[in-house]
Amino acid sequence: MTTPLERPMTVVAGACRVPWGAAADGLPGAAPPQLPSVPGFVTSRFSPLVAAAVEACLGGPPGDPDLVAGRGERTAIVLATMCGDTTTTDTATRRMVAGQVHSPLLFFQSVTTSVLGHLSRRYGITGPISCVSDCADLSSQALGLAEVVLDDDWLDQVLVVGVEVAAEDRVDWVRGHVDRPCPLGPLPRGDAVVALLIRRGGETGEPALPRSAAPAPSAYGWLAPLVALCPEGGPRPAL
Repeated sequence: MTTPLERPMTVVAGACRVPWGAAADGLPGAAPPQLPSVPGFVTSRFSPLVAAAVEACLGGPPGDPDLVAGRGERTAIVLATMCGDTTTTDTATRRMVAGQVHSPLLFFQSVTTSVLGHLSRRYGITGPISCVSDCADLSSQALGLAEVVLDDDWLDQVLVVGVEVAAEDRVDWVRGHVDRPCPLGPLPRGDAVVALLIRRGGETGEPALPRSAAPAPSAYGWLAPLVALCPEGGPRPAL
């Protein structure tokens, strides 16, 4: 995979998670099906997925050195998702149709970037937060937005997160009606997420983008090009 970018960028750290149990054996980021819970988020695995990958990428727990320490105000976040948190949307819709009282927690987490507020507070990130979605080639759109963000000299780095929860009936219906006039990109086999911490090329001495990378398994769907950019094993590079 070659990423067509105008300005070279460096992947400082990365992490991916595919909590599919035995079905994920041998895949990068294989994790237990049960994800750690995130306070204030219920029902959906969308936010726990994002939190698990970001925490594995940046380090922690709080109080320990991490890759944002001293750079919080110069760190931005870009979140990319094709379908968003469909679990929360479906749950809220079913409750409304059944005449039940709307849950404030569902209203809060229906905003795709809500979990980024939780993570920003944990890591002290105060830079801009953006969310992008597209029908196809979403990985390139996410990296392109990261490049635009890094055009601002006052920003040092950008955390790029790509995430999808397992497709449900709502997603299957939309894809069945939209895919023919507007071809859609492939979705992951199930819940999947990848987080990449990116800086301008040449700042860390690591290889910069654009570069060729071994293809990631197709089970990752549109996330595969981002997974292919995750550093392979070993500790995070020292700052």
